Amino acid sequence: MPDAVDAVVTPTPRRKPKPPRREIAGRPLKPATLMMGHGYDPVLSEGSLKAPIFLTSTFAFESAAAGKRHFEGITGLREGGAEGLVYSRFNGPNQEILEDRLAVWDGAEDALTFSSGMTAICILMMAYANANDVIVHSGPLYAASEGFVAKVLSRFGVGYVDFPAGATREELDAVLARAGAEAAERGGKVAMIYLESPANPTNALVDVEAVRDARDANLAGCPIAIDNTFLGPLWQRPLEHGADIVAYSLTKYVGGHSDLVAGSIAGAKRWMDPVRALRNTMGGIVDPNTAWMLLRSLETVELRMQRAGENAAKVCAFLRDHPKVEGLGYLGFIADARQQDIYDRHCLGAGSTFSLFIRGGEAECFRFLDNLTIAKLAVSLGGTETLASHPASMTHLSVPQARKDLLGITDNLVRISIGIEDADDLIADFAQALERV
Repeated sequence: MPDAVDAVVTPTPRRKPKPPRREIAGRPLKPATLMMGHGYDPVLSEGSLKAPIFLTSTFAFESAAAGKRHFEGITGLREGGAEGLVYSRFNGPNQEILEDRLAVWDGAEDALTFSSGMTAICILMMAYANANDVIVHSGPLYAASEGFVAKVLSRFGVGYVDFPAGATREELDAVLARAGAEAAERGGKVAMIYLESPANPTNALVDVEAVRDARDANLAGCPIAIDNTFLGPLWQRPLEHGADIVAYSLTKYVGGHSDLVAGSIAGAKRWMDPVRALRNTMGGIVDPNTAWMLLRSLETVELRMQRAGENAAKVCAFLRDHPKVEGLGYLGFIADARQQDIYDRHCLGAGSTFSLFIRGGEAECFRFLDNLTIAKLAVSLGGTETLASHPASMTHLSVPQARKDLLGITDNLVRISIGIEDADDLIADFAQALERV
């Protein structure tokens, strides 16, 4: 085996390229600028302007003595630790450059990449939850995330307590007190508070600051993690509002071209290290080719998200007044005062993914979806193209009906992810499809 160390508790160290330049004459460089070269030293790659794709399973040591010294540092037999590349299940140049750049967007100390968003979420939860522990989570969650907690972790003795996305500080205090009591009765702890905001597919927002305050008052030291996929790194920065760990499906806005699958988490190194150690053991790191594609996508993520957000605002302005539209779950048109307050404090933009409520039910939604011409009937979001789906019968079909009713995932809800096409063309497409409803 290449990893002759206890990788469950000892994260494999990473290499350290030339120190990155983060400012000019005291001016901090913006993320959009840093995406062009941060974390990469051309000198290490024959002067190549862009990072090559490093397709290798293992990395060579300069000498046997260097190999011994490296593993002495990893195992703690020698002080000072170790750095460098050993084996591609642990790390690699493409993945480390990508992780450095992802950390820039969220202002995080460290980041980790994975083969999918769900791999990131599952390994994150497994790194922190033990038998008899309890996870607290907001609702709704992406169906696979909710299913992993309720159906998989429960098999290993992990319980859960959930709360609605819009919960107030008083409601959060009660939920965390109940979770703490349940964990104590089990003989465990509250392992994590896991949030999804905006929620999939309703766009309901969680008050992260209130969650932080309730955590500090009731469960000091318990990590707060949040899935920020719907708003991506441009429209919300949860680490600045009290979250400890931010998770993404990089498949969505960061990848942004519907041609790859990947995920990530970011946060302080002390929160990342246990997850890195478990990833080293289990695998699940993003592959070098996908990492390289994500590096290319990060160079345009701000431009793509800005265009998609502008398009969504125009499309939603049209849909809001359409006679066959019952309502919109769009963050630019929030009707609830509590949700608007959260948006004003937490969000930097309304995003480009929203819920469209069509008058009628499943039959009317299906007629709308089947008559779209520019928008594609497909799951996922955050790509260059506009996508539409019917969550109740597709992504959330496995969710029990009573829970769908509770969470507002109704038969007349269509989830829309606006792309970067011409906005007027998209409006024309939605108009003709609604005429056939």
